[in-house]
Amino acid sequence: MSELTALLIDCPEHFHNVVPFDAEKDKLILLDFTVNNRELIGPIIGNTQQFTDYINGKLGASGAKYGIGGYNEYRELYKRSTVFDSEQLGEEPRRLHLGIDIWGKPYTAVMSPLNAVVHSFAFNNDFGDYGATLILTHNIGGLSFHTLYGHLSLNSIKNLREGENVKKGDVIGEFGIQMENGQWPPHLHFQIIQDLAVPVPIARKGDYPGVCKMSESETYLANCPNPDLILNMIRYASNI
Repeated sequence: MSELTALLIDCPEHFHNVVPFDAEKDKLILLDFTVNNRELIGPIIGNTQQFTDYINGKLGASGAKYGIGGYNEYRELYKRSTVFDSEQLGEEPRRLHLGIDIWGKPYTAVMSPLNAVVHSFAFNNDFGDYGATLILTHNIGGLSFHTLYGHLSLNSIKNLREGENVKKGDVIGEFGIQMENGQWPPHLHFQIIQDLAVPVPIARKGDYPGVCKMSESETYLANCPNPDLILNMIRYASNI
């Protein structure tokens, strides 16, 4: 268990909701994006509108406010975008998801779970990428770490400044729509990152892999603990 994971498990602080969610009132469903989900055939995942209709249909049929899941999930659906493929023919593609996705309505508010500083932000606009992206830096008990928010609206990042202070519970963004979130159904990719320079020692800004190669999974999963340690939502989710 990493130092960060242990800290988050034993953290005496209360984490604020990252999205508006009332466990007593709001229904939450688990969504499976592995090959075990036979409904997710190529034509659906390759077409953003059909993919969006699929998500909305699942939420509507179950009366759920959100769909959730995906941490440490192997997803063949990343074939929809060359962002996740190696530039070298025959090399291993990226398929293992490192965050948790929360699927819901466009413009759903996104809030900071803790006091933070704006580390960086960017518009990663390739098809299948994060779209509008924000990274916050937090400090608990002297340990610094980061949270990443992907697939936001452009409005979420237009007035930000690096180094700006953020208070726990502040609205920091909203779910984006297709043309600004990397061409995905509206959702939030939420990820915890201990060190932005792992495994490659470069100064990253506004971006960090949310999907890795299986051969690199041990390193990435150690650096990116389960986001539900902060979200605390999965226990309320039901199967479809």
